[in-house]
Amino acid sequence: MTTKVTKTEDEWREQLSREEYKVLRQASTERPWAGEYVDAKTEGVYRCRACRAELFRSDTKFDSHCGWPSFWAPQESSAVTLIEDSSLGMTRTEVRCAACDSHLGHLFLGEGYDNPSDARYCINSISLSLEPATDT
Repeated sequence: MTTKVTKTEDEWREQLSREEYKVLRQASTERPWAGEYVDAKTEGVYRCRACRAELFRSDTKFDSHCGWPSFWAPQESSAVTLIEDSSLGMTRTEVRCAACDSHLGHLFLGEGYDNPSDARYCINSISLSLEPATDT
């Protein structure tokens, strides 16, 4: 079960940088190829930058060559919520953090990627923080 995180928009503004706030709270999109995790190969856990909820694992990340980090599945199906997005004159599926309702990116299906789900969770790097795996 996902623990809900509730904050006012003023509290989010205090916590997040202006760029983080634009993407996470106002559903903006960072420029392609600009994010720190586009080409990352580090093993670990990708968390929501706003609330630290675990969203994706590095073993589901793949090179989609689209300019944003791409994953074929969230860590758990309950980690994200999917919402129909009909902005920009097209219908897409928005991906949000289930814990804090922050915008992460979009889900695209049926594009022919060679992964177990044929899904591409196209996620803004600025929406994520990477917790590298530790050797224990």
